Amino acid sequence: MPGISAELEEHYKSVEHALTHGRVVPLLGAGVNLCGRPPDARWADAASFLPSGGELAEYLAKPFGYAVDDLARVAQTVAVMQGPGPLYESLRKVFDADYTPTALHRFLAGLPGALRARGAPRPYQLIVTTNYDDVLETAFREADEPYDLVWYMAEGAMRRGKFWHWPPPQQQCEPRLIEVPNEYQELSLATRTVILKFHGAVDRTDSDRDSYVITEDHYIDYLTRTEIASLVPVDLVAKLLRSHFLFLGYALRDWNVRVILHRLWSEQELAYRSWAIQLGTSDVDRRMWQERKVEIHDVDLLEYVTELARRLGVAL
Repeated sequence: MPGISAELEEHYKSVEHALTHGRVVPLLGAGVNLCGRPPDARWADAASFLPSGGELAEYLAKPFGYAVDDLARVAQTVAVMQGPGPLYESLRKVFDADYTPTALHRFLAGLPGALRARGAPRPYQLIVTTNYDDVLETAFREADEPYDLVWYMAEGAMRRGKFWHWPPPQQQCEPRLIEVPNEYQELSLATRTVILKFHGAVDRTDSDRDSYVITEDHYIDYLTRTEIASLVPVDLVAKLLRSHFLFLGYALRDWNVRVILHRLWSEQELAYRSWAIQLGTSDVDRRMWQERKVEIHDVDLLEYVTELARRLGVAL
């Protein structure tokens, strides 16, 4: 393709091949919600797009007059000074709302159908996200594409450290708490996509199932839990340990991505090539990605997903 470097062309071919054979786990960070968003646009309560991490930190800090810092620090301050209840209420006001899926969300939702049309041997992906919103699920529902949803519980004496499983919307089932992950057999990437939310999610039907790994204490608690194999259902663990990772919308300096990397790569016995898509990469981020042997590509996310969709035949 004109305008695409030889290095990026090789990358696209590698990702296309790996996606076709079900060997890629996309990891979605907060930056995916800015895909295609006008650069001068600002989030507000009635906006059709989700807030950035900085905007969410400002939103949480403002009512209480706290200094605006990074999101984990602001959330920690609110939780300590006001209690987890007000923090969760503020977060629910943001995420219990309808937002428009981005091109990236639509690409992921359209991918299984496009791969089935190509006769791909493994058309379904495990998608990991650290976002709390349900925009990705909205895109899957709009595409009439079944999916399983699995999300982490950060609070609750009896549920903390466990995951919920919500079967496909088409089955009209209630969520199930996964009590024994290494014995749970209700998930299969052979039949549909699985969306795994490592840091919790909003539950639009029941606020008692809302979960947000967002404070500094949450991240510390997350790190001190036992190995990932004892937390995540066994079939998903196997997938995580034998896949390429495609990081989308992450800055490696963020707490959340470093926690995930610590979790995953400390238990991955065989090395799989991983990639990160990040526009305007700082020297610090570039060095940190390179130290972790992640190949980084300095590409706009909308441009990247549009090209990948063209190659794979996904209509955006």
